[in-house]
Amino acid sequence: VALAGGILNTYSHFTVPALTPVLLNLSFIGCALWLAPLMAPPVLALAWAVFIGGILQLAFQVPFLLRLQKMPRLRFGFRSSGAWRVLKLMGPAVFGVSISQISLLINTIFASLLITGSVSWLYYADRLMEFPAGMLGVALGTVILPSLSRHYAQNSADEFSRLLDWGLRLTFLLTLPAAVALALLATPLITTLFYYGAFSVEDVWMTREALIAYSIGLLGLILVKVLAPGFYARQNIKTPVKIAILTLVATQLMNLVFIVPLKHAGLALAIGLGACLNAGILYFKLRSQGIYQPLPGWGIFILKIAIALVVMGAGLWFASGDGAEWFALTATGRAIKLGLVVMLGGTGYFACLWVLGFRLRDFARQ
Repeated sequence: VALAGGILNTYSHFTVPALTPVLLNLSFIGCALWLAPLMAPPVLALAWAVFIGGILQLAFQVPFLLRLQKMPRLRFGFRSSGAWRVLKLMGPAVFGVSISQISLLINTIFASLLITGSVSWLYYADRLMEFPAGMLGVALGTVILPSLSRHYAQNSADEFSRLLDWGLRLTFLLTLPAAVALALLATPLITTLFYYGAFSVEDVWMTREALIAYSIGLLGLILVKVLAPGFYARQNIKTPVKIAILTLVATQLMNLVFIVPLKHAGLALAIGLGACLNAGILYFKLRSQGIYQPLPGWGIFILKIAIALVVMGAGLWFASGDGAEWFALTATGRAIKLGLVVMLGGTGYFACLWVLGFRLRDFARQ
């Protein structure tokens, strides 16, 4: 599925790979509802869901590969120079993308040394943080990498830099309001999604602390998804991997510093600040090597976003009210109120940007 998606993305067919994971989610839901009661233990149904979902995803992508006439065929060619070049690039890349998982594993070990519930509080907060990180970061990274690779192959340095600038502006435009909203709406989000069953009031407050800490590093997490392709597109895998290793070490040092005063929230803060450090070094390297040259207008661009964030933040603050009020609402009441608050904040943010001169066409690229 990953190979098929990579081929389709290379030929600018982004819709099919983007829709493909929906089939895996549907497989999970279907197996949890109908297969789990027939399995012993029931959780085995989720393992079968992965297998069934994989088959469904590949079956969905194959017709589009055939239409492109890019259906791979298995051949044993041990002397293929292209295959060996891919393997050499994959080696450090596999290690590089594993850094975040290693960091998360170490954080889980740290959290297990704290009071009972710390691992769960971090997990639930991470789920909420991963929603905008996955939706924005993965989407931008998926779209920008093949386009950057094309410009690099065509020796179009100016277009390469312009595309990076577009990606960075879009990241700031969409990520900063998401980070502010996660922090200000932490309690409404957690109570609406998780405050059921054994999930207590204390769990809400503890998860809230972790989510606010995570929100500080959301911009860094998504910036990495845009900046790292600037090296990957040039087949420079070593530089982002070295930076990722440095980030891992820095994150663990921050864990040791933050874990005593901030407990589990300190672990979340360390991951966020580590991501910001990662993004900062990637940016510095791209600038120092002359790969990226910012286009004019960044100062006024940031100022306008800051004004819109203040307007949005004020609206969310007053509309959400006291966090304790959300515990008294019914599940339906919380969902309706949260939807209205989010709609108000989003409308305020984009309306303010429109008044300040932002237009959708300014961010459209073929």
